[in-house]
Amino acid sequence: MEYMIKVEPGVSVFVNDINPSGQKTILFMHGWPASHELFEYQYNVLPQMGYRCIGIDARGFGKSDKPWSGYSYDRLADDVFHLVKALNLQSFTLLGHSTWGGVAIRYITRHRGFGVSKLVLAAAAAPSLVARPNFPQGANVGVVNDIIRTAYQDRPQMLRNFGDIFFHTKVSQPLSDWLFTMGLRAASWSTIAIARQWLVEELFYDLPMIHVPTLVMHGIHDQVCPYPLGVALHAGIKNSRLVTFENSGHGLFYDEMDKFNHELRKFV
Repeated sequence: MEYMIKVEPGVSVFVNDINPSGQKTILFMHGWPASHELFEYQYNVLPQMGYRCIGIDARGFGKSDKPWSGYSYDRLADDVFHLVKALNLQSFTLLGHSTWGGVAIRYITRHRGFGVSKLVLAAAAAPSLVARPNFPQGANVGVVNDIIRTAYQDRPQMLRNFGDIFFHTKVSQPLSDWLFTMGLRAASWSTIAIARQWLVEELFYDLPMIHVPTLVMHGIHDQVCPYPLGVALHAGIKNSRLVTFENSGHGLFYDEMDKFNHELRKFV
């Protein structure tokens, strides 16, 4: 089932609800600059095993509306809250990849984990994507500034560069093009706005407020969100478990697909 859900006046987000009669629900939130389609290789398998898989396109991305504003983690978490209420979701697993791992954390703290029974953070851009004086484990700020600059000058080339470091395993050119096309569907201003948020968003104080069981999955070869971010999340979230992906980069759900799906099923 596919539908649009209103999250504020004039803004609706796209939802793909696969196997609505499934016994256990997983809400998938894609990373920048993709769409719900990023989890195709989970949707192919999990519904057959009785899971309800709900994929959403964040505002500005995929098939969702693309307003000029509203790209702070607080606003994005509010979008999720409106969606959860509209679908009347209860006792579901919230999965956030990359930037939306950070948004998932903010949803838990800002909305008291409304409806969430378990949290999955996959290659999450948290507690801070970029390095800070108190957090040298993050990515170089200059890399983010280069992404923003290149997005203004040649967004397709920026997306190609990003795709080149997304996976650790060698992927086919058609699959690389598939990821590239997802990025092109996003609004340019949304793509840039999220990249700017990386420079200011911090989730250090959110971590101790997470009280649901949490699974942290992170690849040691991640060139987007360095592996030490996953270690920091595990250290900061009391009831968490860290699963290391030895042969994965940022796209761990494809690099080690079988392991990712197995760990997700086992946790849910």
